[in-house]
Amino acid sequence: MASQVWLIASGKGGVGKSTLTACLAVALGRAGKRVCTVDADIGLRDLDAILGVENSVVYDLLDVTRGGCALAQALIPLPGQEGVQLLAASQFARARELDPKKLRRVLERLRQSFDFILLDAPAGMEKGLRTLLAARPEEILLVGTPDDTCMRDLGRVAMFLREKELPAPKLVVNRLRPAWILAGDMPGARAAAESLELPLLGEIPEDESFLRALIRRENPMDTAGEAAAAVTRIARRMAGEEVPLPDYGARPEKWYRRLFHRGRP
Repeated sequence: MASQVWLIASGKGGVGKSTLTACLAVALGRAGKRVCTVDADIGLRDLDAILGVENSVVYDLLDVTRGGCALAQALIPLPGQEGVQLLAASQFARARELDPKKLRRVLERLRQSFDFILLDAPAGMEKGLRTLLAARPEEILLVGTPDDTCMRDLGRVAMFLREKELPAPKLVVNRLRPAWILAGDMPGARAAAESLELPLLGEIPEDESFLRALIRRENPMDTAGEAAAAVTRIARRMAGEEVPLPDYGARPEKWYRRLFHRGRP
């Protein structure tokens, strides 16, 4: 399998994009993949804290692109997660300081050592996202929550990407509440994907154990809840496996209907 660069973006902040990026890196690493997470949200460094390595950051992405250190010096291995490393963002800089050509060169070097490079993009369509798009990622993953504001913003980002003739983005819908979907108070992931005309890569339900782990500074992928399982399924799809979507909140089929249709073409 050739090395892949995945750009993970969102229409607005607060939808769980950076947390998903970190958890996908862990899930892919546990599947035996070599993964580098690149925090490209210049000025708003988050991945190091989510991954629990904030005290290990010495050099960052801008240091590498400016030649202030070797790439190997800036890569931070995740304790207990073999094959997963982080390239942190600069905490005191601006997006315009990241040179697109130099970023492409860094990514080409990362391709030589990793199966997956996950770029955690800044939210929205500002300069930071445009710089990352210039690096021509193979895959683009849009993350959103099933509310009108987020879906509207995602629609604008998706339209912007289509105009740039970039790879068609895939969608992950986060923080679904199956009971609300069943009651008609929240759209399901498939309905959200259809409204945006995007292929659905995954859906993640709200999960208290996942949130509790984040608050406690624990690895949420070590929880036994449904959110961790959902992220693992998304990682498997990213790696090329065909994994069915659970369709959270779908009305269960009546037992007699299943019996009647059993064996029919």
